[in-house]
Order: sequence, then C-alpha cells, then structure tokens
Amino acid sequence: MDLQKIATYSSAAAVVGTGAIVGGGQVIDNINDGPAKRQEAQIEQIRQVVAEEVFIQLKNAWPETSGPVKGTILKQ
Repeated sequence: MDLQKIATYSSAAAVVGTGAIVGGGQVIDNINDGPAKRQEAQIEQIRQVVAEEVFIQLKNAWPETSGPVKGTILKQ
C-alpha cells in the first residue's frame, strides 16, 4: 500500500470511530432523558425571570398611599 491509501483508510477509520463515540453519547443522553431535562431547566429559568419582572412591576405600580390606607413604609 502506498502512503496515500494508508492515510485515507486511517482517516476513514478515525471518522467512523468518532461517529460511533458521538452517536453512543447521544443514545445514552436520550436514554437518560437529557433533552427533556434541559428543556425543563430552560423553562424553569424563564419562569424565574418572569416572576421577578412581574414582582418588580407590581412593586413599582403599587401606590405609596391610598387615602388613609398606607402602602409601603418610607424609610428616611
């Protein structure tokens, strides 16, 4: 065999081997329900951000006083 064929076959074997490793990792990830776990984590982060923003908006919109009823306590 000449050097070119050896290099070609070696490269092909490396690509097939790498594909098997990557594919195996994906199979294990799917068995462990990895995509669903990542999606649930992303949804939880979005919920947390939305909850913080809603709280801030409610706090800013709440009046300081409402007639004789007092809203937030002013610290001086």
